[in-house]
Amino acid sequence: MFKNVRAYAVNSPNEKLKPFKINRREVGFDDVLIDILYCGVCHTDIHYIRNDWKTSNYPLVPGHEIIGKIIQVGKSVKKFKKNDLVGVGVIVDSCQKCLSCRENLEPYCEKVATFTYNAPDKILGGFTFGGYSKKIVVNQSFILKIPSNLDLKSTAPLLCAGITTYSPLKKWKASKGERVGIVGLGGLGHMALKFASAMKTEVFVITGSEKKKEDALRLGANGVIISKDIDNIKSYKNSFDLLINTIPVPHNLDNYLELLKRDKTMVIVGAIDSFDKVNIRKLIFGRKSIAGSLIGGISETQEMLNFCSEHNIVPEVEIIDIKKINVAYERMLTADVKYRFVIDMKSLI
Repeated sequence: MFKNVRAYAVNSPNEKLKPFKINRREVGFDDVLIDILYCGVCHTDIHYIRNDWKTSNYPLVPGHEIIGKIIQVGKSVKKFKKNDLVGVGVIVDSCQKCLSCRENLEPYCEKVATFTYNAPDKILGGFTFGGYSKKIVVNQSFILKIPSNLDLKSTAPLLCAGITTYSPLKKWKASKGERVGIVGLGGLGHMALKFASAMKTEVFVITGSEKKKEDALRLGANGVIISKDIDNIKSYKNSFDLLINTIPVPHNLDNYLELLKRDKTMVIVGAIDSFDKVNIRKLIFGRKSIAGSLIGGISETQEMLNFCSEHNIVPEVEIIDIKKINVAYERMLTADVKYRFVIDMKSLI
């Protein structure tokens, strides 16, 4: 066991993150030990820290967008070697036997995937600890190879924000010439925009902020719809083939449903809480659908990384010292970041 590994954690929902020591398991036959170089900061981290979903277990070490270097490999590891630059995303294990796992959809494991933090730790007991730490031990089947041409410090958010938006674009077959709408331009939305643009769709950003129009166009949007302008929205009625909704809180879906063509889908990837109501009439009278999507499986995540390598796609990031993490959280809550924070883990001393 690796004892006293440096980390940042909270012990209750009312605390701020502070230095903490954790234990990591020994490197098993199929494991790799990773020295963490960078860790992305996801809005989910805030939800878990504050126990917004009433599922948090303390002490809690967040972080599921991990980039690092392998410093030790188990005796049976064939996929990776010492000094490889690799990534760890939202999950670190699954049953690998159920239908979902056999179809490379490990996040939908019927026996529940093991999430990188705040999940029952099947080996050490207790709960898993995430990437706000110096080291992590992970089974080789849940490790991603980082393409050499990607900017390393900017790559971490691809392992959550990236795959969360890439996966539904692939599942719902976004393709050249189709009109795709990205609802919200934040950490998720700006990635969805970059992917949809690279897929040669006609992509629009739908945002409530006039201030984001310039950024949306700079990042590849063909157009911008201001959601507060009802006449503007109505002018695009029945014209979208797919909507990727990245808004992180429950909201009224009606105006967005109006944008969809018959038989088309809005995919929710931002909010996981219950919505107060959905006007089913808008679904029935257009044979429209609302769907949800989580991250993709390990093979699809690797596909996404390779796609980013081919198209030179990385998130827009701001690098921070881990001592600034609590300030970063406050800034995130007021959308004061373009568009993801990434912690330089060299600052964890």
